[in-house]
Amino acid sequence: MKLLVATLATLFFASQAEAEEAGARPAPKPSPVVEEVTPQLYAYTTELLFGEVWKRDQLAPRDRSLITLAALVAGGQTAQMTGHLKLGLDNGLEPSEISALITHLAFYAGWPNAMSATTVTKEVFSERGIDTKVLSLPGGEPLTLEPASEAKRKAAVDSSVGGVAPDLARYTNEVLFGDLWRRPDLTARDRSLITVAALIAQGQAAQLPFHLNRAMDNGLTRSQAAEVVTHLAFYVGWPKAMSAVPVLKEVFDARPTKD
Repeated sequence: MKLLVATLATLFFASQAEAEEAGARPAPKPSPVVEEVTPQLYAYTTELLFGEVWKRDQLAPRDRSLITLAALVAGGQTAQMTGHLKLGLDNGLEPSEISALITHLAFYAGWPNAMSATTVTKEVFSERGIDTKVLSLPGGEPLTLEPASEAKRKAAVDSSVGGVAPDLARYTNEVLFGDLWRRPDLTARDRSLITVAALIAQGQAAQLPFHLNRAMDNGLTRSQAAEVVTHLAFYVGWPKAMSAVPVLKEVFDARPTKD
């Protein structure tokens, strides 16, 4: 069974590798095994998912790769990461940004999922000839977070968490938002995108309002936010996507119409 999964993951983007040799980049296709066993799934994958959804202009291909990888990491779907890591690199993601994505999601999807993702990523980097020495701790000035918004967030964490789990509140304020969210290897919008994607993938609707508002403060538009949910329906399932829709409506209704 493990061999079959690994084979499917390897072959999923086989046509893309062939195209690269010929100098073109057609849409990825599943392996012939998928067509043989589930022909309708093969048709949906080639004609709908990669033939239509990935080509919609509401999100750039790079954004789609970000949220897809985030959903796969959050769901522990490492067998499907190989092809999407390659596609993400082709769509403009830098190796350092993929490294930062995995690190960020350790806090939102758990260390085990992040650790598992590093093994697959190392294999892809090696295959692409990417020198991992360039992934050392990045320099640069930390990102600046909006002071008033951060003060409000910190007060809310101290009020709701500090009295019950004071060290969790401290780590939240000092490490999660005081350090991780300020690291310059991903933009604030990118961090919001992958956080929202991970929350949707894990069905964490209760945490979505804060992070969706934060994403929109960081530059995500209404149409882009709606497209994130639409895209992720194919990767995390319709029930989780549908559960996120009322949150989007709630956030949209409460924000200025100019978003």
